[in-house]
Amino acid sequence: MGGRHRPLRHGSGGRVAAGGLSIAAAGVAVLVVLTGSWGVYRALTQTRCGQRITVSVAATSEIAPAIRATTAEASDAELRLADKCVSVDVVAADSADVAAAVASHHQSSLGGLGKASGKTKVPDVWIPDSSMWLSRLRSGGPGWVPDDAPSVASSPVVLALPEPVAKTLGWPNKRFTWNDLFPRLTSDTRLRTGIVEPSRDAAGLSGLLALAGTGDVAAGSTGRQTTIGALRSLATGRATLREELVSRFPPSIDVTTLAKSLSAAPLTEQTVITYNARQPVAPLAALYVDPAPVPLDYPFAVMPGTSVDKATAAGAVLGLLAGDAYRNRLAAVGLRGDDGGIGAGFAAPKGAPTLTAPVTVAPDPGRVDTVLATWSAVTSPGRMLAVIDVSGSMLQPVPTAGGATREQVTVEAAQRGLALFDDNWAAGLWIFSTQLAGDADFQQLVPVGPLADQRRQLLNALGGITPKRDGGTGLYDTTLAAYRAVKAGWDPSRVNSVVIMTDGKNDDEVGLSLNQLLEELKKAVDPARPIEIIAIGIGNDVSEVELRRITDTTGGGTFIAPDPGKIGDIFLKAIALRTSVKR
Repeated sequence: MGGRHRPLRHGSGGRVAAGGLSIAAAGVAVLVVLTGSWGVYRALTQTRCGQRITVSVAATSEIAPAIRATTAEASDAELRLADKCVSVDVVAADSADVAAAVASHHQSSLGGLGKASGKTKVPDVWIPDSSMWLSRLRSGGPGWVPDDAPSVASSPVVLALPEPVAKTLGWPNKRFTWNDLFPRLTSDTRLRTGIVEPSRDAAGLSGLLALAGTGDVAAGSTGRQTTIGALRSLATGRATLREELVSRFPPSIDVTTLAKSLSAAPLTEQTVITYNARQPVAPLAALYVDPAPVPLDYPFAVMPGTSVDKATAAGAVLGLLAGDAYRNRLAAVGLRGDDGGIGAGFAAPKGAPTLTAPVTVAPDPGRVDTVLATWSAVTSPGRMLAVIDVSGSMLQPVPTAGGATREQVTVEAAQRGLALFDDNWAAGLWIFSTQLAGDADFQQLVPVGPLADQRRQLLNALGGITPKRDGGTGLYDTTLAAYRAVKAGWDPSRVNSVVIMTDGKNDDEVGLSLNQLLEELKKAVDPARPIEIIAIGIGNDVSEVELRRITDTTGGGTFIAPDPGKIGDIFLKAIALRTSVKR
């Protein structure tokens, strides 16, 4: 939009501070912004603009109209910081696209998103649909996103069903729990379930976390397999985009159409409201299931690196996003206030509560990683060659793992990962050190093949791995050989990857240098037959810079576990990183 200009003047609610802004005051304003105590600074002067500042705001599509209308109000005046006028440029941007751009800005990527397209830029202010995006980015590196980002709206995550289907479950009179619904959603062949790709959609992720958590609790010691089964059930009806999934709901209420159409999906209340506003023949019912999934909370994030002036102006913008007028604008687009309350004209679905609970505790990042890794393993069958370091340093004990060696915790992580993969996967196993098999630094234990045929063989081979006590780290020769081996049997129906787990730097003096390795990999890379290298560094003796140069050349990613006892968590992140097969 064209920028909105408005003078800073006194307001109510304790969110406004008066006076022109000196450089020192601007610095204080940034501190206030970053600590969550936001102020609106309103200048008393009406002097001519000495400079114009443009604050870019990227807001997820459903809230963008309310943000734009609020910042455009009173456009006959100007927003000022002393003699500086401020324009606010609000654009609608998909949360996944901005998240990918943020990760790309730090030469990285976020699991399930791949590399950023280059079209979406990192804004001064980002309003995604959920704080879970910020949490996932924080796990990528410190300083990628702010530590504090207050909510400016909310929308509960509900289970959406066509009303005729919902009535068969007892809606609208029955109160539902996930324990009630879990068996129906995962095993009732009459219900066609679906979900928006949870690595790209916060509502899908919230619903997935709720359903997976129910599976864990309901199944006790067999929770892992029950959860995997639930995810596989949802995966049959997954969609990349929310609009794609919603289009699968029945266009009519005849029995045949209902039976062939989408029956149930975790979506936002806002999506249900928007869908029903079109007055479809088969409106959607919104089931508010207990315990409630994590709602979307629309955080207002001033991005690191934003200038002092822009950050101060962003605080002024935040101050505008309060009061009845703003809440009514949210209601007009089907959103609630940050406290879960509703504004005038809110078209609540039948049975919707007037007030919903805001986000109080964010989902555990480790739990999110685990569920997304499991989802990735279920939905994107892979063809993976695991390459495990067996150099002498892998005999070092890990204090945080009860004294188990680096090799033992690495093997355990690989075994746990293998348990996630179904029989549609193909996997193989190599080990490497120096001069492990004659002059070769690597040795094949199990060739890449279908897990349906060789799962037991792989588990037995993993259990028999023993480090070479005097062995070094022949990383470079092994990496090239592994890449070429996977390329030779490349499978277009699967995500093809090499996963290398090592605790050291290359020390094979008679083998390839790093530059030679990179040159050979560049020659081997074929965009038509992509192969990702995922490097997992164990401990503090690895060179993250060198590993990143390798994975940047082929595609993939580098993960470092300074505490080898945490390699299981790192392995899960690595699995979630894999790019889905293009279908």
